[in-house]
Formats: sequence, structure tokens, C-alpha cells
Amino acid sequence: MKSISILVPESSVMESIGDPQYLFTVINQFLESEGKSPAFDVQLVGATKEVVLKQGLVTIRPQKLLDEVKETDLIIIPALAINMKTAIEANQEMIPWIIKHYKKGTEVASLCVGAFLLGSTGLLDGYKCSTHWAFANEFRSMFPEINLVDGGIITEENGIYTSGGANSYWNLLLYLVEKFTDRHKAILASKYFAIDIDRDSQASFSLFQGQKEHNDEAIKSAQTFIEEHYQEKFSVDDLAEQLALSRRSLERRFKKATNNTIIEYAQRVKIEVAKRNFELSRKNISEVMYDVGYSDTKAFRTVFKKITGLTPIEYRNKYNKQPVLA
Repeated sequence: MKSISILVPESSVMESIGDPQYLFTVINQFLESEGKSPAFDVQLVGATKEVVLKQGLVTIRPQKLLDEVKETDLIIIPALAINMKTAIEANQEMIPWIIKHYKKGTEVASLCVGAFLLGSTGLLDGYKCSTHWAFANEFRSMFPEINLVDGGIITEENGIYTSGGANSYWNLLLYLVEKFTDRHKAILASKYFAIDIDRDSQASFSLFQGQKEHNDEAIKSAQTFIEEHYQEKFSVDDLAEQLALSRRSLERRFKKATNNTIIEYAQRVKIEVAKRNFELSRKNISEVMYDVGYSDTKAFRTVFKKITGLTPIEYRNKYNKQPVLA
């Protein structure tokens, strides 16, 4: 039987504590209905006897305190609910506990922005990680040693698992069910909870917000220019000349500040505008393509799918139910 310890941190998202507890309990019920032994021993673990969440509306009483857990097979770190730095500070006691058990052979899984608490352990340094797309810039700023996977749903390296944003953590939970039991149980759970079992990207849900949490004013000017002139054709040399920078310096500083090349940033701006058009207008694919500065259908389709994980027509059909103009 797998021993699963679900942490109950201060300032955490209640649902990301209750959902895994419920899921693994349901799997046990599936097994018992087949005359088999339960697969999971699930316990809530906290640093204190009571943890108050949702602005005082909910109190969770962990079944065990940290120092009462001698052995466990899997630690689940739920999502955090407030300012990430504040939440990490509030849960400092959990960091050495996670490290200690991992070094003893325990696997660790973070759900959504629980990756921030996991990242604070140093266990992810040099490895892949996923988290909520809206927190990607902040995560990279706080943990530059970690390889954040853009748009990823699940990562697994060296007994450490991470998941994408919000409800994407269900895909990691189903992945763990399949790994620790079998595919059949994972499929049963996906049907029971109405979850798309094999979704492997959160790209179609993400909103490009422009990485401007840096102090390079020249690069911010470059970003603004790109965002305001996305319909126009311009070269990197043109942009460098406008900013009185060498091309090499501009490219180096732009990549460092935004984690994108200039071309990648321009593509993401264009595709973000295209997404809004597909969601809110009745324009057809060609009209949207021309509106955002593309003239080559194949190039537009290739970049759109690379960024969103969907073709333009798949994206439009998914998010816009209005009739399209002929």
C-alpha cells in the first residue's frame, strides 16, 4: 500500500488538498468493489494541529504533524493561495521536512503553484518543472536555476512531479493513479471526475501578458514597440537602430529580460491578438491572419499551433460558437 502525505500549508488552496484526498479514496473504493485491497493510505499532514484557510471560513485539522510522519511514499504539495513569497515564508518549517523525506526515497509532487514551495527546497534545481502559466515570469525570477516548461501539464524527473495551472493538477493526479495502480483505474477515475485524461498542454488556456517584470527600460521600450506595431513588418536591425543599440546587445538583453527572442516575442504578441479575434469576432481564418500581419497561411498555422497547441480552426471552434462570416 502506498502511503501518501498531503501537506496542509498555511495560505494554501483548499480544493488542492481535498481533491487528491478524495481521488485516492475513490480509487480505494474502486478496488474494494472488485474484492481487492486498497492501494493508498492517505493522510493530511501539517505543521500545526489546525490550519485556517479561505479568510477564516474553513479550518482543516491535519491527521498528523510533520514530526509524527516517520515514513511516507509520496508527498503532495498543494497550490498556494496568496503572494508566493509570503506563502513560502509562512511554511518554512515544511521545507527541511520535504528535503529530509526526499533524501530518504520519498517521491514529491507539487500541484499548480505549489511548485513555488517545492522550488524553495532546491530539489528542482537543474530539472524541469511546470506551474500555472500566469505565474511563469515570477517563478523564473525566483528560481532561475529551474527549467520551467512553458505550457506543460506534467513533468517527472528523479521522483519529483509537477503540474500545470489550476485544474491541470487533475492530470497529474490521474497520472499518479495510473503509475501506482493501472491504466484501467486511471480511466475509471477520469470518467468519474469528468477529466480529460490525456491532456498534455495548458497552452490553449494561457494568456500572453508580456514579460515586463524587469528593470531594463530599453527592452521595455522594445516590447512596447512590438506590441503597438504587431501588424507591421520590421527587422531586428530596425528595432536596434531605433533604440540606439547594437543588434547583438539588443538580442542579448531582450532574451535575458523576457526569456524570449525578439522574433518569439513578436510571434506571441501576434498570436495573442489572433486568439482574441477568434474568441470574440466572426472573422474567418484568413481575415484574422492578415489582421495580425501574416500573409502566409502555413506559417501562421505553424506558429499558432506551436504557441497554443491547437490549429487556428480548432481554437476558434473551441472558444467561439458564433457563425463565421463566409
